[in-house]
Amino acid sequence: MASKQYYGTGRRKSSVARVRLIPGKGEITVNKKPLDEYFGTEIVKREVNRPFEIVGAEGKFDVKATVKGGGFTGQAGALRHGISRALCDADSDYRSLLKAAGFLSRDPRMKERKKYGLKKARRASQFSKR
Repeated sequence: MASKQYYGTGRRKSSVARVRLIPGKGEITVNKKPLDEYFGTEIVKREVNRPFEIVGAEGKFDVKATVKGGGFTGQAGALRHGISRALCDADSDYRSLLKAAGFLSRDPRMKERKKYGLKKARRASQFSKR
């Protein structure tokens, strides 16, 4: 347990990802499952790996992450945000590259709450003359 660990918390929509970066071979584990098994689509897996590609650190860190809430796209965005924050903790030179790519800013878009008297957030019931 002598190796240094770096932590980062990522959020997107209603998803929260707690990320640990450990120097290693580049294995990504999400909720105790490999990345390929947890996320099915290739686009989502590529999105999770983007911070490593930008800073040129592919295969240098193992990722152990716990993700809760939301759907798989929101979870992938939260994971990307958490990995980016942990990489900044690992090496401060990465910060400018990740900030330029927009990976350090939290995506603020959330689902709008339902209002009383309406069927959804903005959807009213259909108008009827009688």
